Order: sequence, then structure tokens, then C-alpha cells
Amino acid sequence: MAKITEEQLKQINEQQEALRQLVENIGALETQKHSLLHKIAEVNQEIEKFKVDLEKEYGKVTIDLQTGELKEIEDKKEE
Repeated sequence: MAKITEEQLKQINEQQEALRQLVENIGALETQKHSLLHKIAEVNQEIEKFKVDLEKEYGKVTIDLQTGELKEIEDKKEE
């Protein structure tokens, strides 16, 4: 039976190894991405809880994130 050359076999094996490593790296990155998305969800929950706490203390306000100054949010009633 005919065979490919040693050089061709070597090239195929190198390409397959490169592909395997890339797929493995993508898997690791996806795992990191999944973990980070969970952390984002946790931080968003903490933010929302803190917003509720601040609203209980100060009412409906906006906060200047540079100065910490509060500005009351006016209810806009439709006439």
C-alpha cells in the first residue's frame, strides 16, 4: 500500500497538534468568560441592593459620581 512521505506525515501531525492547542485554548478562555459573566451578575446584584439601600436613606436621587452630590429626581406627572 502506498504511503505519504515522512515530511508530509510530520506536517500533518504538526498541524493537528496546533489545532488541538488552539481548541484547548478556546476552551480555557470560554471557561474564564463563563466565570467572569457570573462575577458580573454578582456585582450587578450588589449594585441593585445598594441602590435600594441608598434610596431608603436619601429618597429618589441621582448621584454625581465625581463629587457625591445628590440631586432629587422630580416626578414628572403627565397632564
